[in-house]
Amino acid sequence: MAELLLELFSEEIPARMQAKAEADLLAALTARLKEAGLGWKAAFAVSGPRRLTAVIEGLDARSADVREEKKGPKVGAPEQAIAGFLRGAGLTSIDQASIVSDPKKGDSYVAYQTVPGRDAVDVIAEAVPAIVRGFSWPKSMRTASGDLRWVRPLQRIVCVLDGAVVPFEVGGVVSGNVTEGHRVHGRGPYTVKGWKDYKKSLEGKGHVILSRADRRARILEGIADVCGKAGLELVPDEGLLDEVTGLAEWPVVVLGQMDPSFLDLPPEVIKLSMRTHQKYFAVRRPGTEGLAPNFIVVANLTASDGGVKIAEGNARVLSARLSDARFFWEKDKATPLDVMGEKLKTIAFKEELGSLGDKVERVAALARELAPKVGADPDLAERAARLAKADLVSEMVGEFPELQGVMGRYYARAAGEDARVADAIRDHYKPQGPSDAVPSEPVAIAAALADKLDTLTGFWAISEKPTGSKDPFALRRAALGVVRLILDNGVRFSLDRFNDAQVLKHQIGPRGADWSAPSLTALASAIMQHGVFSDQAQSALSAIEGGRPAWADRVSSHDPSISDDLLAFLHDRLKVYLRDQGARHDVVDACLAMPDRCDLVLIVKRVAALGAFLNTEDGATLLAGYKRAANILKAEEKKGALPDTLSVDGALVAKGPAVEQALWASLVADKISERVSSLVGKEDFVGAMKELAELRGPVDAFFEGVMVNDPDAAVRANRLALLAEVRGALHKVADFSKIEG
Repeated sequence: MAELLLELFSEEIPARMQAKAEADLLAALTARLKEAGLGWKAAFAVSGPRRLTAVIEGLDARSADVREEKKGPKVGAPEQAIAGFLRGAGLTSIDQASIVSDPKKGDSYVAYQTVPGRDAVDVIAEAVPAIVRGFSWPKSMRTASGDLRWVRPLQRIVCVLDGAVVPFEVGGVVSGNVTEGHRVHGRGPYTVKGWKDYKKSLEGKGHVILSRADRRARILEGIADVCGKAGLELVPDEGLLDEVTGLAEWPVVVLGQMDPSFLDLPPEVIKLSMRTHQKYFAVRRPGTEGLAPNFIVVANLTASDGGVKIAEGNARVLSARLSDARFFWEKDKATPLDVMGEKLKTIAFKEELGSLGDKVERVAALARELAPKVGADPDLAERAARLAKADLVSEMVGEFPELQGVMGRYYARAAGEDARVADAIRDHYKPQGPSDAVPSEPVAIAAALADKLDTLTGFWAISEKPTGSKDPFALRRAALGVVRLILDNGVRFSLDRFNDAQVLKHQIGPRGADWSAPSLTALASAIMQHGVFSDQAQSALSAIEGGRPAWADRVSSHDPSISDDLLAFLHDRLKVYLRDQGARHDVVDACLAMPDRCDLVLIVKRVAALGAFLNTEDGATLLAGYKRAANILKAEEKKGALPDTLSVDGALVAKGPAVEQALWASLVADKISERVSSLVGKEDFVGAMKELAELRGPVDAFFEGVMVNDPDAAVRANRLALLAEVRGALHKVADFSKIEG
């Protein structure tokens, strides 16, 4: 058993790439060793700003010999077949082959060969260069003196097996047993024999903490120490913590002080200035939300003065950054959001969809239509949508794009806008991911839904939908945002009608129709409420001023398949959402097959009730009975033996067995099917499931005591009709044919 130490030492590796590169190196190395037939006891890897290191412990010194069997032709086969077998097996005479007998196939030739194992050193010397040359970095570079591509110029390779160097060369870099430590505190070089020696040298005199977890822990300990002494607490920022963990080999935490006058800037501006440009952490007084006039910097060395000069230098840099931010802040506040919004008309959104100003007009109109559905004031919803994108042309957002919406809220509050409008400006981009918060204030819900629905309908109208893994316009994220906004807030409306109206706006708007005009607004409202081809929509269309416009035929010839396709896309996002919530995929499919699939809230209520029902004994047993009935009916349909219309003859049932009469009584006399319909109409799916549970006993007894395929054709047809009634009763709740089991 041997130990392998591999270090790939280069100039600084970007922090965001280190963790994945660490995992990729270990995976590639162990895969090569396994492929070569070598085993090991333990394997791990570490990474840092300038190195990737992998360690294999308990590695086999040599792979085992392998006995291979090559099957040949039958004894007595033609000479050409024998000659081909000899060449392939590396034999010079057929006498060197063995003969094996098979009771069915007879006697055949077989050649046995022993492939000798390989020394681990030879396997490694061959594997590492291939791994290095084939390593996948998000971005890489090639030095002028060679053809090797690496994230940054590769400077050293340490490759030691049981204390001895494994010799090879990659891109002009020769393997060895010498590494180096911290540039300032302990550069070295250090000659190493294995992991323990390597770790001791670097983490001792070398002043390099090798493990990301250890560096992270050291940073957190340092932050807790300086904050505790100053009476402060850290403003949590996991992303920044991960980044600085990958920036410093020997992290030292220093507390700095900034000019308190900068605290009159929005805290988001201060934190982003610190984070983006300087990698500083923000701090606050315990129990308060406002920031303290301090910051935390993670240095990569231990200063002789305790970090005083480091803190002073970073404070000067931060002051310069915040001075720029203050200039942007004051300049933006002097420009009303309405004025900023006018500039959006000159900024392209998408060539086929017009400018950002055009989008704002569509979103504002849609937000007004959605407002009653979410309990918002229509005027406020429209106002919020009109101002939501204005801050995109502000100086501050130009400097910090991450603050879009956030700055709009501050500018709106400074101008005296309604607080609900201001908050909606900030929140209309949400949710931007599965873990992002969902707006809950009605005005914000209306603006957020309108923005996302307009984006989706626009790209569907011009046939630019996501394909495969490509989604350059983040349409999947927008669709998931729509799903979460609707479900988290219990919003009830028919998605297909809103999609139809908005698709038409995209298709007609660029051709001269002003959808902000009262007559066209009325048309859009009629479509959203009643549908494209409704009498109300046609009436609104005929009432448009100036007679029937040239584009009006587009309304009558609207292709609803565009909206259907978009609805299917939203359903796909709903499936992902419900799957993450623990719902069964087949239960979701069964509920999506129902006519009310345009109401996402209703779908989720149905999924929850059906899933709970199927987890009961009654549900599982009734499903089995349904499958049996459905399979019999399907078989008859394939034969063409089933009439187009089936009706049960009660007189024939009365002549049949008691169990047949009991099932018919449950459906008719007990009116289970009617009660299920009534409860479904009231959206009481739990109650509907309880009613269906009453069918479990009669259905089981029917199949136990009745032969469906009776010799009498009339009886047989009547029993098939009875099974169709059972199937129909269950299909009032969901399409049980899509449920597995």
